[in-house]
Amino acid sequence: MHPGEWTLDVAALALVPGIGVGYALLARRFRPEPARVACAVAAELLLVAVLATPLHTLATHYLLSAHLLQNVVLAEWAPALLVLSLPAGLAARAERVRAFRVATTPWLALPLWLAVYDTWHVPWLYDAALRHPSSLLLVEHVSYLVCGFLMWWPVFQGRRLSSAGRTAYVFVAFVAASPLGLLLALVPHAVYSTYAHAPRVWLSPLTDQQVAGIAMASEEAIVFFLVFFWAFRGLLDADDS
Repeated sequence: MHPGEWTLDVAALALVPGIGVGYALLARRFRPEPARVACAVAAELLLVAVLATPLHTLATHYLLSAHLLQNVVLAEWAPALLVLSLPAGLAARAERVRAFRVATTPWLALPLWLAVYDTWHVPWLYDAALRHPSSLLLVEHVSYLVCGFLMWWPVFQGRRLSSAGRTAYVFVAFVAASPLGLLLALVPHAVYSTYAHAPRVWLSPLTDQQVAGIAMASEEAIVFFLVFFWAFRGLLDADDS
């Protein structure tokens, strides 16, 4: 398969249109503000970009750095935008469902997200998912999206966390998530056999892994810092009122 080839992930064929249609139907009833609709559109565009373009080919067959970019979109960026896209009325309705309310409890949602994110990066499981793109890799991608959605919920929706609680929650999330990227950048050998033996595109296996780890750690620092700053501003505003 050529690195520039356009391919469709199974999730792109079912998950992305499903999210779009579901949101459109809900929007007819709950009338989200334009900014929330923009968040939904941005999430959809990100999912298409990482699942239905040559980036998916690079991620699956050639470069760890491309795959980690795909992962952060699925586990962090797109879920955050989807949570932000929901109008208050729909969010309140969702929180009345007991199972959903339990799943979005901060003390469950964050550890679950961390456990799923770290577990899928265990080398033997990571390589197994790449060998089975239509089954195990699909499970990986869906689990990232679902657990990311649950993780971001207490930050952007509901009232279970105070401004101080949001600030602490985001800080803990960053501290707990950041070692993975740093570890990949510092390990002196390629840890994933799929990429160690893949046809070379631009980077050697070790350089690819170092670039991937540094990029992942930098991305998390930027994203979580921005959210932390937003939560901290909310804390300051609450103290002033």
